[in-house]
Amino acid sequence: MNVDFQQAIPLRQYVQNTISRYLQDMGNTVPENLYQMLLAEIEPPLIEEILKCTGGNQSKAAGMLGITRNTLRTKMQRYSIDAKPGKITRLGR
Repeated sequence: MNVDFQQAIPLRQYVQNTISRYLQDMGNTVPENLYQMLLAEIEPPLIEEILKCTGGNQSKAAGMLGITRNTLRTKMQRYSIDAKPGKITRLGR
């Protein structure tokens, strides 16, 4: 068995630690609409990285994400993500 695999921290733990740290940093301020804010922070880089991994192939990317290609395209429009073979960009960045 791969030693690196045994020592790897699951993504879920990274997310949990980050959310915990965020809430601590907020102090007494109660965050509003946290779920939507998290999705808006997580979805764009997730989509961008999957598109890079598939060389911009939206059908493959949608399959990896477990969503339809139309849903992927809607999310790409929402987050201004442009996918051309070999180059994934986020417009307005």
